[in-house]
Amino acid sequence: MSIRLGYQIPNFSYPGGNVADLFPTVIAQAQEAESAGFDTVLVMDHFYQLPGIGSPDEPMLEAYTALGALATATSTINLSTLVTGNTYRNPAMLAKTITTLDVISGGRAILGLGAGWFELEHHEMGYEFGTFTERFERLEEALQIIEPMLRGEKPELDGKWYQAHGTRNNPQLRTDLPIMLGGGGEKKTFGMAARYAQHLNVIAAPSELPRKLDALAKRCEEAGRDRSTIKTSFLATVFLDEDGDKARAEVVKRMRANGVDHDTVSADDWAKATERFFVGSPDEVAADIKARVLDAGIDGLTINMLHNGHEPGNITLAGKALAPLVN
Repeated sequence: MSIRLGYQIPNFSYPGGNVADLFPTVIAQAQEAESAGFDTVLVMDHFYQLPGIGSPDEPMLEAYTALGALATATSTINLSTLVTGNTYRNPAMLAKTITTLDVISGGRAILGLGAGWFELEHHEMGYEFGTFTERFERLEEALQIIEPMLRGEKPELDGKWYQAHGTRNNPQLRTDLPIMLGGGGEKKTFGMAARYAQHLNVIAAPSELPRKLDALAKRCEEAGRDRSTIKTSFLATVFLDEDGDKARAEVVKRMRANGVDHDTVSADDWAKATERFFVGSPDEVAADIKARVLDAGIDGLTINMLHNGHEPGNITLAGKALAPLVN
């Protein structure tokens, strides 16, 4: 199982602001994605909204509670995070959580995992943030517990950060639940992906993808692994409208709110600030994603639609344009 076409829901700030209407809007997006040719629906594993998307005070649902609910509201689409912050959960508990989601969903869970990076959440919620090196040490140790637990084994680890002693994980629907790592680190993250993962979501600017894929191939060679056995994907922020000019205007508006004014910055600075956006009509977005992402060698695609994904019909427009590219 790998992600060919995923739909990520990163934003729970919907018109009206009525909390009672919030999750029905999430369910509607997941169901529309399922009907529109997407194979995976994903949520962020954060407790606060992220910089660049909104304020920390804006709504953010706990990921695994939300995914468990979505499991009962959908029937075929896979369920994942992009990606779980390793620092937020004991690794054995995380293995148990994802396995429970897999049982609830009938075998539709994918474990997305990363080292964690959002310092404000750690500080305010009481999680140890540590150094960059320490977070990756913790991720490696966590994988030494989680991976065997997902494979029906009982890990033994007396690590610097975590311990596990014959840890049990029952019930399990299967022992091949996929592990997806997310990140852009060509040594640490890609090396762990080569050793533990079935899927890598590459976090990078599109122009960097050829180099990133070369690095992944080297890490697989070092680990003695066939590169073709690990699939890759890319997260694209999509501004899509049947009227492409409306989508472009939305980007200008959003970037101005984030302190980047299209009318005053240079063309080069604007291009750099918006490099990870894919903007325009459905056909324009599809052509841009094909040229800059899929033609670079990435296997699959996850998109988010920050400004209008919650509006009925827009996910269907995206699926109709993008599904032919990855199927």
